[in-house]
Amino acid sequence: MLNVRRLLLLAEVAERGSLTAAAEALSMTTSAASQQMSLLEREAGQPLIERLPRGVRTTAAGAALAERGRTIRRELQAAEADLEAFGHLDRGVVTLGSFPTASASLLPLALTRFRRAHPQVRTVVRAGVLAQLREMLHTGEVELSLLWDYDWNRIDDDQLILTPLLEDPTVLVVPTSSPLVASDRVRLSDLAEQEWIIRAENHPVADVLRRACHQAGFEPRIAYASHDYQEAQAMVAAGLGLVLAPRLALTNRRSDVRLLPLSHNHSPGAAPPARRILLATPAQRAATPAAQTMARVLHAVARGFTDPGLDRSQLGAVRKR
Repeated sequence: MLNVRRLLLLAEVAERGSLTAAAEALSMTTSAASQQMSLLEREAGQPLIERLPRGVRTTAAGAALAERGRTIRRELQAAEADLEAFGHLDRGVVTLGSFPTASASLLPLALTRFRRAHPQVRTVVRAGVLAQLREMLHTGEVELSLLWDYDWNRIDDDQLILTPLLEDPTVLVVPTSSPLVASDRVRLSDLAEQEWIIRAENHPVADVLRRACHQAGFEPRIAYASHDYQEAQAMVAAGLGLVLAPRLALTNRRSDVRLLPLSHNHSPGAAPPARRILLATPAQRAATPAAQTMARVLHAVARGFTDPGLDRSQLGAVRKR
């Protein structure tokens, strides 16, 4: 295989008509350039330049190879420009995985901030359930992903680097007319006689309700199985029952329901469950500059959802920072 550096030298020689000028352009000595040209001619099996009283000129074979050298030089320059652009986030693509409640709360703010700062970088989002998002990380379909877990189903995957973004507390959703609205704190153990609205189709939040109620000492009485959080809120507003839900899932809160914090019961095991929102990246692949920047934006946005000063009427409201 022909030596690329020698082809680049030949292209300079053809353009400048002089070994000395080509050597200077490439920061070489004239003797080193002459030696490299001799080696290239040996690789090519024929003369590539003719030495004249003043300077040199290429043979027909040399001219053909010099044109190839110019093409290679252009491609190398383009590759360097691409790397420079990626390093400064002037172009490229960042691929991100997400799940519905994050896509309705954290992600829009993060995407807006990122695209405002880096308009030339294309953002692609892939949505899925937890298993699908992990598989996309493993296969490289996404560079980073938002994930979640609870203390009883912690993600244990040595192929992923997991960084906590925030704790997403479980809140109680009640009608605005409920007497519970006047309470400073609500204990789950005091709600044993209530009817409950649960998420359908073995949704993870259904498991949260059952576990939390069992820890509080009762079996929840299910009045309705909803398919999304807006539907669940509507049933709460209609007085059909109460809902336990992650706070992030309720960023689009109806005006006829209220979100109440849950108090810790006397037993530590009956504390209201909270889920971790995590940012995951593959352990074996280096993050691109775009992915690194997106990660920083997500961390900054997440801080806006952990403000301890949020009162009960603001729980679930998107805070723009």
